Formats: sequence, C-alpha cells, structure tokens
Amino acid sequence: MNLADTELVNGVLQDGGFHQTAKINEADAIFINTCSVREHAEAKVHSRLGNFSKIKQQKPDILIGLLGCMAQNLKDEILEKKPYIDLVLGPDSYRRLPQILNNRSNFEKNIVDTKLSRLEVYDGLFPSRKEGINAWVSIMRGCDKFCTFCIVPFTRGRERSRSPQSIIGEIRQAIENGFVEITLLGQNVNSYKYENYNFTRLLEEISAISGLKRLRFTSPHPSDINDELLQLIADKPNICNSIHLPLQAGADRILKRMNRTYTKKQFIQKAQNIRSIIPDIGLTTDIIVGFPGESQADFEDTLSVMETIKFDSAFTFKYSSRPYTKAEEFDDQVSEEIKQKWLEKVIALQKNHTLLRNEELIGEVVEVLVEKESKKSPDCWSGRTDNNKWVIFEKEFAKIKDIIPVRIADAFGVTLMGQIEED
Repeated sequence: MNLADTELVNGVLQDGGFHQTAKINEADAIFINTCSVREHAEAKVHSRLGNFSKIKQQKPDILIGLLGCMAQNLKDEILEKKPYIDLVLGPDSYRRLPQILNNRSNFEKNIVDTKLSRLEVYDGLFPSRKEGINAWVSIMRGCDKFCTFCIVPFTRGRERSRSPQSIIGEIRQAIENGFVEITLLGQNVNSYKYENYNFTRLLEEISAISGLKRLRFTSPHPSDINDELLQLIADKPNICNSIHLPLQAGADRILKRMNRTYTKKQFIQKAQNIRSIIPDIGLTTDIIVGFPGESQADFEDTLSVMETIKFDSAFTFKYSSRPYTKAEEFDDQVSEEIKQKWLEKVIALQKNHTLLRNEELIGEVVEVLVEKESKKSPDCWSGRTDNNKWVIFEKEFAKIKDIIPVRIADAFGVTLMGQIEED
C-alpha cells in the first residue's frame, strides 16, 4: 500500500508539472512517504529525516515533506522536534501537493493537512509507475475491523471503496503501459463494496480484461473469505492460486483479545476449505508473537496451528505497541527477551514448512512468469509461479514477461530450481 501511494504521489506531482530527480541534492522538494504499522518502520523514518536536515542546512530553500501514516499519527511531535520539516500531509491529502508547491510563498512555514476523509479514494488519478511486470492497484482505503493491535483505522480512516470503472480504467492503462500482472490492494481487500459490486464480482470483471496474464490480491481478512470467491479463483486461470491468510495468533484467548473475529478452529477449517477447493493454492500468513497477555501455552497454540496448516511462507513479527490502539492500554506486556525467543522459534518452524511445501513441487511442471535476471547467474531467469513461489532456471529462449512451463528439479529454502520444459 505504501508503494502504491508513492506511485500515486508521483503521478499527482507529474500531472502538476513537476518531475522526479534521482539526485537528492538537485531536488527542490524531498518527500518521505511513511508507515506506522510497526515501530521499526517509524525509527527508520526518523533516521532518514535526520539526514534530510543536513541537506536543509546547506540548501535552506528546499522543501521537506512528511507524507502518509506517520504524518497522520505523529504530526505534533514532528513539528515540535523537527521544525525543519515544511509540510506534513496525511494519506487523504495528496491532491493538494501541486497547489502547495506552486503557492508555497503564500503559506506559513509549516503546512499541515492530516484530515481523514470518508470519501477520498483518489478516483481519476493515475499512478506514475516505473516499467515492470506487476502493477499495484488500490481498490479501497481504510479499515473498519479495529483489531486491537492495529493503528490503520486511526491513520487511514474508515473503509471506502473505489468505483469499478475507475479501477478497471487504471488496470487497462497499466496493461497498455506493458504490465502483465496486477495486484489489487486493500487493508481488507475482500471487504470491497461499491453499490451492487462485492469483491468477487469485481475480481471476475477484472479477470476478463484483455492482456491481463495474472491477477493477485492482498490482504484479505479470513472472516470475509467465502466459497463464492474461492470457486472463482479455482475457475479463472489468470486469477493466481495464492491467498494471504493472516493468522496473527493461534490461541482463542489472544485472538479474542486481538478482536480477530474467528477462533483457532474456525481458522483451521477456513484454511482446509481453501485447500480443498484450490488444491495447489499457495497459502501465506502473518504471525505476531508476544501480544500483551500471551502465555507460553498461548504461544504453543500458534505453533500448533502452524504445524496443522503448514503455510507456504509467513511474515513474522514481534508485537510492538501502537498509539491509539486498545492493546496499548493493556498492562500485561510481554518482555522483549521472550518475544525474541518466540520469534526465533516461529521463524525456524516456518523455514521447515516452506522447504517442505517447496519440495512437494520437485518433479512437477509449473507455469512461471519470467520477471528478472537471477542474482545467482546472468545466464538464468528468475520468476514466480502461479502460487507465488520464486523459481530460477536457465534463460534459453524465454523472455521477460513470458509465462513458461518449468520442471522443478530442486528446492533450497524459499527458492526453487528448474529447467524449461520444451514441448
């Protein structure tokens, strides 16, 4: 989502007559687009802003802007402790950028606009993308789930969906510009609702667009995945057999505390149902360890779910407290030492499961979208399977953006090795 917003900001600025420079010392304005989902991301931004302050000292007229979720979340602290920042814009205020830059002399030194909108979805604006394979397309903004650990509803506001016409128009333009894969984005992408469109209907219409080789989406909420959606994925060859299914925790007590709206048993049943309808699905997840009040027994429940489902891969995190969230108020925080120990266990177990799932493909022929030259050898391509696994294979006659049958010969961690299967 952050990357998609950066492309959107580039598009807004280019439409306003500005152009991007690769040389930071030549810039008239520097913007940093930020994320507040985890504390580590905020720490990186503070470090980067420190570097920008040195540029400001050498070039006082340069405009430095903070955009996105941190602007929404920490505007008062930023203005107090980093007065060299000229502009603070939240994620619903990007349309104002050209006006601000063109009329900067008419504004006070610090310009702040962090109002959240119930309507802004940036319809009618097209992102500026670099050439590539995959285009990120945001179909909705905000979130109504209010998980107790998550700051998103407070930094991005409530759920609102873009019109299907706007989404389809952006996708067609992306395909005309050479992109062959589209990834639909939303905080809870399958909560999409616009008039008489739900997510499944939108997905079906997008899949029919000419020239679209692959269609992906992220991230769905487990409670909103239904058989209608799963059957569509199974039936449409260009909708990828890949679903990101965030678990977060395995214990019912912690799931309830997180306000995740499902139990351990329901989550496992959901995952098993997905695999029964789409047998070759790539199933990935998110896991948080050390949520307030989590006990050793609760943590063991998370490992138990992992053992039962055996995800293809997982994004794993130590819990970090976020302002405004309900979990910030809990007084039974888990120590950093325990969180680190649990995280290492989860990572080690997931490495085993990833290798196990990948080894199941040895000897199989899979369709691979050629995406880039492999870092391991200039003689090899690297690309992804339909279910989102990376494969390295000799180039032979294949070209970037081709979908090629590849026979898998071996598996090393998260990477598969193969050879092109000729007719």
